[in-house]
Amino acid sequence: MTPNIVLASASEGRTQLMRMSDVPFLIDPSDCDETTLVTSPEEHVRILALRKARAVACRHTDAVIVGADTIVVLDGEIVGKPASPADAESMLARLTDRSHQLMTGLAIVETSSGRHYVGVETTEVHMRWLSPQQIRAYVASGEPIGKSGSYEIQGLGASIIDWIHGDYANVIGLPMAHLARVFQEFGIRIP
Repeated sequence: MTPNIVLASASEGRTQLMRMSDVPFLIDPSDCDETTLVTSPEEHVRILALRKARAVACRHTDAVIVGADTIVVLDGEIVGKPASPADAESMLARLTDRSHQLMTGLAIVETSSGRHYVGVETTEVHMRWLSPQQIRAYVASGEPIGKSGSYEIQGLGASIIDWIHGDYANVIGLPMAHLARVFQEFGIRIP
């Protein structure tokens, strides 16, 4: 019997990826504090993914909670999400014609046993060169607001990415092959 699986996220991208896996799941966003005092990007996403999963785990019995946190890292620094269109333009100007890493912390918490897993998936992404006018036009679409690094690869942002090296689903926000491996360790079958 498959346990109840709960996605601790309101992310549309993560929801779409989970739906494609054909595994029944519930959505219960964590709404927890997303600040940490650590400077390591990998440790930052690990902490937040586990924090999100644990925040939701206390609301469910006999469930497997999936928590995730995704960031963009440029030159070892977390880029974050833009607070305004001007902020998005500034971020995209920094990322244009360069490679960066997209890291997702993945946490799984099994509420019945307390067993948990935390890992990180990293994908290298190269953004093509964009003129200031192209950056403004993309920001004007509204898509970059609230997105890590000010872009969304499954939307208009697909036209600004030259290439990726690694898991495409990770760039959307949930590394599905990684998740499938962990589910298998937990005895959860994915169709």
